[in-house]
Amino acid sequence: MSDSAWLSSSLHHHFGLIDDPRVQGRCAHRLVDIIVIALLAVLAGATGWEEIATYGQGKQTWLSTFLELPNGIPSHDTFRRVLAQLDPDELEARFQDWMGSLLDQIGGTLIAIDGKTVKGSYDRQNQIKALQMVSAWSTAHRLVLAQTPVSGKSNEITAIPVLLEQLHVRGTIISIDAMGTHRRIAQQIHAAGADYILALKGNQGFLHKTAVAWFEDQERQQLETEVLQDHYLGVDSGHHRIETRQVWVFRAADVFPAAVCADWSGLQSLVVVRSRRQLWNQTTCETRFFLSSLSEKAVAFAQWIRAHWEIENCLHWCLDVVFGEDASRIRTQNAARNLSILRRLALNLVRQHPGKGSLKMKRYRASLDNDFLMEILAYSLPHTLPHSLS
Repeated sequence: MSDSAWLSSSLHHHFGLIDDPRVQGRCAHRLVDIIVIALLAVLAGATGWEEIATYGQGKQTWLSTFLELPNGIPSHDTFRRVLAQLDPDELEARFQDWMGSLLDQIGGTLIAIDGKTVKGSYDRQNQIKALQMVSAWSTAHRLVLAQTPVSGKSNEITAIPVLLEQLHVRGTIISIDAMGTHRRIAQQIHAAGADYILALKGNQGFLHKTAVAWFEDQERQQLETEVLQDHYLGVDSGHHRIETRQVWVFRAADVFPAAVCADWSGLQSLVVVRSRRQLWNQTTCETRFFLSSLSEKAVAFAQWIRAHWEIENCLHWCLDVVFGEDASRIRTQNAARNLSILRRLALNLVRQHPGKGSLKMKRYRASLDNDFLMEILAYSLPHTLPHSLS
């Protein structure tokens, strides 16, 4: 099979079965062509409809080797109309299908869950709030596994259970910031055969006050060994700062009443993390609390809790700085969510490529070099990799 035939078959497999929202018989362009051009354009640096159409026009000869393009490249208005009408749940399903082809299994890894607001997607005139997406991030593979929107009249507590239902989490560890710390979410994770590490902050009222008061009392007693399960001290330096981290692990049953432990399915440990950062002009200290269904060494908790924040640095920061997500003013109908899904898929594809260079440079190179873009796609489809690219 030639490279173009392989690519055509692979892309049609992932996007060819999406229901077309347009009136059949009046469509000048195939839906799969529109979606694929938009994805490749976003991967190569496009941020809006005109840029997507311009990319397609500049690459038409190459694109025609694996796309049908019966009437050439769609106009920017066509990209806008179609991606505004397209059902984002269907596009999300195809996203997860693609990710499933990359990951045979994710057992034993940490999945960080956190929300991000697409700030430019608000519409003041029509009183539409900015789109907020909750994403699941595999820290081991550095890939977005899935995402779901937060209802405009709700918050992450309602979106996280929906996101968890989309994932096969058995054998994984789920870490969530304080907004997702809820008994029902803990029960859902535990019932699915996974473990959790949930940040405990003031939004949990009694639970947080109990943990803080108990730990302060233990500090006054110099942390008696009878209740301390394990302790870890680590020091890191870099970026003109020195950071000292201490992690204490306690049995949840020693901290909270039995009724509280029974309410939180699988609860085993209270984890306390104290971070002391020394900068050239100031020193800061922060103490954080976590609930966990795990009973592990403190050094393991230190690694998992630190890894959780990769979702901020490796996903949210990259989407804003590299892909310009917050600056995007696309917001008509489903367009903002569909473009958000394509950005995350493009980010995954670029991250899969093992070559040297920053994400920004790889995207720039992909916009210039068709062979390099083909190479990126080949690494994202390992199960169908043709011999000529292996």
